[in-house]
Amino acid sequence: DRDARRFVVARSALRAVIGRYLGLAPGSVEFTYGVHGKPGLGGVHAVLGFNLSHSGEVAVAAVGWRRALGVDVELRRPLPDLAALAARSFAPRERAVLEALPEVERPAAFFRCWTRKEAFIKATGEGLAQALDGFVVSLGPGESARFLDIGGDHAALARWSLHDLSPPVGYTGALVVEGAVRAVRVRAWSAAEAGA
Repeated sequence: DRDARRFVVARSALRAVIGRYLGLAPGSVEFTYGVHGKPGLGGVHAVLGFNLSHSGEVAVAAVGWRRALGVDVELRRPLPDLAALAARSFAPRERAVLEALPEVERPAAFFRCWTRKEAFIKATGEGLAQALDGFVVSLGPGESARFLDIGGDHAALARWSLHDLSPPVGYTGALVVEGAVRAVRVRAWSAAEAGA
């Protein structure tokens, strides 16, 4: 029940945000779905790209005109299987950075890497059909969010920009946007504003 409520609240907030951008009532916002399940808008509204992520009690929506984007937020929690998850999902270069860190710094680095990678596969629309170890992101403490390699494709490195988000304490978030972005504007929405 709790997860269902969170899903409904997050989707309601997303409809409200999109409705404000498009001048539509939230209930009239209709989603289409790509081959791998990425939601979008059809017809004349397809120029507005968006993405949604939620974890714990936090939801994050990203919206942008005429560009693909992906967002991910994760509640940081203990991961007894952190090394196994990294072995299955991270590129060798990322695993080497993670393993070289003091053990106390590894969980934060893991979640930085994870959210950056999740945001990218959501931006491309490929989701889990895209190999998580096929591209490399920065993850070290104090390192700015950036792509280090995208399958050896230099054009792809120039095409995508990666940004850290600042969600509430205890969460990690990342945003991937197609093209250069001058600024990322963050606005907090309450469930009441979303009509939820």
